[in-house]
Amino acid sequence: MHFAIIIITLALVFDFYNGMNDAANSIATIVSTRVLTPMQAVVWAAVFNFLAAFIFGVSVATTVGKGIVDVSIVNNVVIFSGLVGAIIFTATCTHFGLPISVSHAIIGGYGGAAIVKAGFHALVLSGFMKVLVFIFLAPILGFIMAMVFSVVTMWVVRNRSPRGVDKYFRKFQLISSALFSLSHGSNDAQKTIGMIAVVLFTNGLLGSSFYVPYWVILSSYTVIALGTMVGGWKVIKTLGMRVTKLSPFGGFSAETSAGVTIIFASLLGIPVSTTHTITGSIIGVGSIKGFSAVRWGVAKNILWAWLLTMPLSAVFSMLTYYVSLEIIKLI
Repeated sequence: MHFAIIIITLALVFDFYNGMNDAANSIATIVSTRVLTPMQAVVWAAVFNFLAAFIFGVSVATTVGKGIVDVSIVNNVVIFSGLVGAIIFTATCTHFGLPISVSHAIIGGYGGAAIVKAGFHALVLSGFMKVLVFIFLAPILGFIMAMVFSVVTMWVVRNRSPRGVDKYFRKFQLISSALFSLSHGSNDAQKTIGMIAVVLFTNGLLGSSFYVPYWVILSSYTVIALGTMVGGWKVIKTLGMRVTKLSPFGGFSAETSAGVTIIFASLLGIPVSTTHTITGSIIGVGSIKGFSAVRWGVAKNILWAWLLTMPLSAVFSMLTYYVSLEIIKLI
């Protein structure tokens, strides 16, 4: 029981780091366009992160809980190792200002620990393949939707003065930022919810059926909102100011496109990367001005971090699993 409490605490630490790293997703555009100050923006994002708890179900949490790894082989050491691997990678990238997929960090960590314990057949291939497909599909969808949305919106406002357009879109961006923060909460908080539910189920605290208790939902959404309020400021600078220069119009287009994409995935129960999606959308908006408007060197560094997220998180969790077993033997 004590080990279960430690693991649940670790899951909430991961949730907090999730909010810190992904704060950039929610507020980078609205801060870079100076619609809100950084402190106003993180509070705004945190509120809508939390409100998602009362709007969306737990389809993503259920996928993470029992659709990625076969729960029959899961024990406390597997979950513990998966969380430690994900936390190490996420904390390191947040420190260096790299926007990563925290979602893929936990899935890589959890999957890596499961593979060490029971081999590759421990993975639920249908669920794992969904995640792998959306590693590539989410940013592409965000990119395409942002370009289309930008072109359509530019046509609608073609006869208005740039100053008038800017004035209106500064207000509209409050709405698009709220939409994206809702979508972020709807998908990312549910990864932690799924992990805590697995801990409870593995330790026999849910009975014979897997389900998600309401206190788990509220605590996970509260902690990710707190992480967002603290903010990973280096990541925010990278995503909001170094990839491309955004106007309120561009910020509105990027946030709206990414938010719609993520909510669609959440309703289907697919865990996706909010980071991948919003980055794809920001690049899509920047590309409207010409490909030279995007700082491709920065985008390349982000891409490498994406590609390494799952394998490195898996390696860290595998090492943690071996070390944990040795410590248990000594005890």
